[in-house]
Amino acid sequence: MAGRLAGKRILITAAGQGMGRATALMCAAEGADVLATDRDAALLQGLAGVETAALDVTDPDAIARVVGAAGDLDGLFNCAGIVVNGTLETTTQADWDLSFAVNIHPMFHVTRAAMPGLLRRAEATGGASIVNMASMAGSVKGFVNRCAYGTTKAAVIGLTKSIAADYVTRGIRANALCPGTVDTPSLRGRIAAAADPAQAERDFVARQPMGRLADVNDLAPMVVYLLSDESRFVTGQAVLVDGGVTI
Repeated sequence: MAGRLAGKRILITAAGQGMGRATALMCAAEGADVLATDRDAALLQGLAGVETAALDVTDPDAIARVVGAAGDLDGLFNCAGIVVNGTLETTTQADWDLSFAVNIHPMFHVTRAAMPGLLRRAEATGGASIVNMASMAGSVKGFVNRCAYGTTKAAVIGLTKSIAADYVTRGIRANALCPGTVDTPSLRGRIAAAADPAQAERDFVARQPMGRLADVNDLAPMVVYLLSDESRFVTGQAVLVDGGVTI
């Protein structure tokens, strides 16, 4: 039986680990022709059945080259992002600039580079889909010590809604994924860097009403759904998968 994404060409950024990698594998298992990209090409090893390419999403020239060579796309998952801690007073200019450089600027450049091909596929097949990685932190809910991060993730939702509004009549859907706290290498790095790692982990778990961290495989099925024709009437949404944090 054909998979839910059979015949679809999908590009994923930051696919070397965490959410990006899990989604690349799940999309491929559902029949998609996946191009998985990451700044660190070594992290892309072992992605069986998946085409890979090195891509630094902070480099617009590299984006133009890689996305241009990818061919027309049916789906795009902008997954790249970082978490920088800090309040308004403790966030440095470098922290602020880096957060925008990684969390929002690449989505603009990658999506703009991919849009001509997405539009061609939408015209040919009836639709194409963009999924942007946002967060429950930002315009959905405020979190302490996340000034730059929350601001950029709110911007992701704004960008997503703008794309959805501008292209809805041309067959393009755009939605933002807003996860709770996900157990990824990035999170493990932040826990390890805390003064008391054990307490830091307990604190992350405690803010999830379900009593555990999300696993990447709790989130990847939602991305598959949003990239598939099953969500063909869903656009412009900030889709929460947060274990009940925002109840």
